[in-house]
Amino acid sequence: MYTRPLARLIEELQRLPGIGAKTAQRLALHLINRPVTEIEALAQALLEAKQTVKHCSICFNWSAEDPCEICRSPQRDPSLWCVVAEVKDLIALERTREFKGRYHVLGGLISPMNGIGVDQLHIRELVARVAQEKPRELIFAISPSVEGEVTMHVIKDFLKQVSPTLYMTRLAFGLPMGSELEYADEVTLARALEARREL
Repeated sequence: MYTRPLARLIEELQRLPGIGAKTAQRLALHLINRPVTEIEALAQALLEAKQTVKHCSICFNWSAEDPCEICRSPQRDPSLWCVVAEVKDLIALERTREFKGRYHVLGGLISPMNGIGVDQLHIRELVARVAQEKPRELIFAISPSVEGEVTMHVIKDFLKQVSPTLYMTRLAFGLPMGSELEYADEVTLARALEARREL
């Protein structure tokens, strides 16, 4: 249906997360209609990002600098840390502009079914950081799933050995604004009850 170069472009775009066949087709047709200079700029940006962006050696955020901008910032509270599963979670928290501490990116969640254990994540690095830097609070910003719960409990057990007095918290999960109680699942309602606050 497509000439071979266009079909190949569509195939490559479909490899991206969240891009289906129709979206890949729209993107491909859009791209071939753009001036060559724009396509070259896009290709150059992709290559530059791939070649220069690496994990921060402290928190495992993506950055072209090491340590990353967040770890280096003097405006950040070095005693308040937030543990997230992926960099995309860090980005979501940063968009709120509410969190003023530092981060630690695990690189995923423990999932024995997928062959992901403690050694495949940045858990030991977190434990070593806590033992050395001694933060006052560690916030778990991890999705409430079976893998998330297991990961938090494993980390908590490790951290209690190196810092028994470390204050550990988790994000409150509950009902989103504008939602109806009848459509909420049992876990969401239970979390909403647990995270209730005084009026």
